[in-house]
Amino acid sequence: MHPPPPAAAMEFSQNSLFGYMEDLQELTIIERPVRRSLKTPEEIERLTVDEDLSDIERAVYLLSAGQDIQGTSVIANLPFLMRQNPAETLRRILPKVREVLRVAGVEMQLTAAVSFLTILQEESVSIHTYAHSFLQVILLHLEHRDAGVSNAWLETLLSVIEVLPKETLRHEILNPLVSKAQLSQTVQSRLVSCKILGKLTNKFDALAIKREILPLVKSLCQDVEYEVRSCMCRQLENIAQGIGTELTKSVVLPELIELSRDEGSSVRLAAFETLVNLLDIFDTDDRSQTILPLVKSFCEKSFKADESILISLSFHLGKLCHGLYGIFTPDQHLRFLEFYKKLCTLGLQQENGHNENQIPPQILEQEKKYISVRKNCAYNFPAMTVFVDPKNFHMDLYSTFFRLCHDPEVPVRYTIAICFHEVSKLLNSGVYLIHKELITLLQDESLEVLDALIDHLPEILELMSTGGESSVQENKLSSLPDLIPALTAAEQRAAASLKWRTHEKLLQKYACLPHVISSDQIYYRFLQRMFTIVMTNNVLPVQKAASRTLCIFLRYNRKQEQRHEVIQKLIEQLGQGKSYWNRLRFLDTCEFIIEIFSKSFFCKYFFLPAIELTHDPVANVRMKLCYLLPKVKSTLKIPADKHLLQQLEMCVRKLLCQEKDKDVLATVKRTVLELDRMEMSMDAFQKKFYEKDLLDQEKEREELLLLEMEQLEKEKQQNDGRPMSDKTFEKKRRDTKTPTTLPKNIPISVPGPSSGTPSTSKEIKKSKLIRSQSFNNQAFHAKYGNLDKCAGKSSTAAYTPSVSGLTKTSVISLTDDSFRTRNAGSAPSSFSSNTPLPSTSRGTGNSGDPKSSGSKDTQPRKATLKSRKSNP
Repeated sequence: MHPPPPAAAMEFSQNSLFGYMEDLQELTIIERPVRRSLKTPEEIERLTVDEDLSDIERAVYLLSAGQDIQGTSVIANLPFLMRQNPAETLRRILPKVREVLRVAGVEMQLTAAVSFLTILQEESVSIHTYAHSFLQVILLHLEHRDAGVSNAWLETLLSVIEVLPKETLRHEILNPLVSKAQLSQTVQSRLVSCKILGKLTNKFDALAIKREILPLVKSLCQDVEYEVRSCMCRQLENIAQGIGTELTKSVVLPELIELSRDEGSSVRLAAFETLVNLLDIFDTDDRSQTILPLVKSFCEKSFKADESILISLSFHLGKLCHGLYGIFTPDQHLRFLEFYKKLCTLGLQQENGHNENQIPPQILEQEKKYISVRKNCAYNFPAMTVFVDPKNFHMDLYSTFFRLCHDPEVPVRYTIAICFHEVSKLLNSGVYLIHKELITLLQDESLEVLDALIDHLPEILELMSTGGESSVQENKLSSLPDLIPALTAAEQRAAASLKWRTHEKLLQKYACLPHVISSDQIYYRFLQRMFTIVMTNNVLPVQKAASRTLCIFLRYNRKQEQRHEVIQKLIEQLGQGKSYWNRLRFLDTCEFIIEIFSKSFFCKYFFLPAIELTHDPVANVRMKLCYLLPKVKSTLKIPADKHLLQQLEMCVRKLLCQEKDKDVLATVKRTVLELDRMEMSMDAFQKKFYEKDLLDQEKEREELLLLEMEQLEKEKQQNDGRPMSDKTFEKKRRDTKTPTTLPKNIPISVPGPSSGTPSTSKEIKKSKLIRSQSFNNQAFHAKYGNLDKCAGKSSTAAYTPSVSGLTKTSVISLTDDSFRTRNAGSAPSSFSSNTPLPSTSRGTGNSGDPKSSGSKDTQPRKATLKSRKSNP
């Protein structure tokens, strides 16, 4: 026999049992409310409505006998009923709504206010009918005991005032307002009167305002409650705009002066903000003799007052300095500048290293307000740059700018990052002064700061590259060696975070880099990284952004060998990759290439590798290709690309005959119909496709010029015995501005890839170069979305799934020798290379092994671009 358990063990087991019973009791208690919430048959019967009732009858029934939630639903549906049957809604439902609202709860009141406003905005009835039916209901509930309900009805009324005629406003609103604004009324009633007066001012002429409205305004400005005085003070801006300059100076300004000395801090703050907003109305004498002394006094007392005043002052300081700029003496100018600098460092002088848990709550609240002050100072920094004159930036504001960029709080650095591009614009040739701060913000530990900076990163980098201390420099970014490491580190930090949208945006903005740094720098520092992201990243938008940026890098790469290598890797490691995910990304890349490059470029290098994916073992790849086929066909020109069209027809025919996946087959059938409706572009220009063909010719011309520029560089190196950097060519292209669109009166004759004997004259080559010196610069000029304009579907020929379908093309006499047909079988000279491109046919091993082809993670093949030195 086993010995009996010890006492401790016995107690433990009993305690466990009792504890278990208590848990069961708690669960029972928790379940009881759930069971009570279930509706009984009687309750369900009361909530049931006859289905045969019309919408109007159902609404009347629910408002009369239904529960609150049903009545609220009817009122929320009131705009729909007004659109459907306005006469019956006004006759039968609206009286019921009035009755229900007298005893309605907060939720129903808020719903009614929104529904009334929606009916007004949708103009379901005339203004006269609306005023007759709805206005009294709105006025009745303005003074509801719940502040939220009262404000909701007030917002509706203010919107109604905008459209009501004068007579209705006078009789229904202005006349009753005289009694509502008296001291005998409640504070809430007088607050509502203040806001209504501010709205009414713009609806009457100056004489009526002076006689009927201004006495009420003066009375409310001198109200015994500081809340009313503050509210009325904030409405003086609207009143001043309605009564004109003269009455503002004689009536409004004295009231503002008196309110600025009020004993209530909120009233003084309202007066100050109103004065700042009305600066443009007052003349120079009023500003210098009246407003400036008030502002000086306000600033001097602000540090002794509540921090809330400092927050408002720091927010309006830029606007204030701008409005008073012309009347400052040198001493006053300096004092305001020093005041701004003091605000920029507010709260930073305190000792750090204390434990936040030991800080009193009031001190923590004060520090939050100081952070808001410095954030507002960062917001106003561009205005203060104008205030001191950009020529004096280094002496007067650079140290302040440095502190704001290195502020310990993220909101401050975030705000200065947002306005960094504005400061760069203002500094112009002095932009080199803030090079280091750009690097600092790019390397900021907070991704929020980086996200704010990259919104205008292309603009900033362009300003950095074109401005600087000396105009002798070929490129001002050469004086900023840390820029490229900072850009690469920023991308890696964004990639390592979970904020993929920031990463995506950063990759999109990096498309501007060909405009600001050399082709070699992009190739060795950025292009390989883009390729890696396309191959390995798991976020589809990020992959697509990297793919598009990689295509732009390829588009403006000036080294023939580098271009050839990138093309080879795109085809081998993406288009012929073992992972179906990489092959999907290859099709995305093909779409970007069609958008960015010329038709001849795509047809030469990517047409066959793309359509060979019709044999892909993965259904998703074949389906994605089907969606892309119309764009692929749009790159063909007849008759030069007749054999490529035949290849396309054969692939589509095989899909129609052999496809087993029902979704892919349905997609193929829809694609065939779309292809059949397409008209093919001809080698010669057609009138209806003139603009699209012109854009394509311009792209092809720019691609050919890359070869000429590279050849000229090699000749220059051989003749002079010294290398000519990419920077020199960038500078030459910027020196000569040529339009990117060709004039219509100049005959277009672009040498094709298979053109005859090229001219060997160096002078002719140079003249060709001069004609298009700045295409690379202009492609990214100002806004970097110009490439999107080049994207568009080129119209192509009607398609039939048979070779005989070629007879359906629009045939035009090709007798014009100025339009040279393109031999699609020969490589364009601008992309030729001694290194052979990979075969356009994919290996049978990949397509024959569906297991390896269909796996995203099986044997990932990483792209590795060889690090090569530039050609001497």
